[in-house]
Amino acid sequence: MNERLSEPIDILLVEDNPGDVRLTEEAFKQLPTETTIHVATDGDEALDQLSSKRDERASSLPDLILLDLNLPRMGGLEFLDAIQDDTTLRRIPVLVLTSSNAVEDVLESYTLAANAYLTKPTDPIEYTEMVESVAEFWFERAALPPMTP
Repeated sequence: MNERLSEPIDILLVEDNPGDVRLTEEAFKQLPTETTIHVATDGDEALDQLSSKRDERASSLPDLILLDLNLPRMGGLEFLDAIQDDTTLRRIPVLVLTSSNAVEDVLESYTLAANAYLTKPTDPIEYTEMVESVAEFWFERAALPPMTP
């Protein structure tokens, strides 16, 4: 079991669709695990948030990033590429959560070190079930990397 469960799990949601943001936040609120969700609407904003948190205190970085691929300005694949150049940021698990099921997007996401690729369900009940599965695996089963060296 993950030792971090005594503290809220900090998630960075990189998503530009307000409906998907709301759906994600609502699904996480239904979990027994306390979560804090910060939202960035594109890759540039996400990098800015991560950089400022890293500069403040590496331990304030998120435990998990949920990343849409289809974003304005800097897209999800560009974001994945950008964080690979940073030895601290590349340790944060990134789950691609997108509407694309294109084989090229799946391949490129894993090539750029995404930890998982999930296609967004359109049904709210299925969306909640997906979030429950993500939470069970990433918050209860997997060991999350420490953000301090």
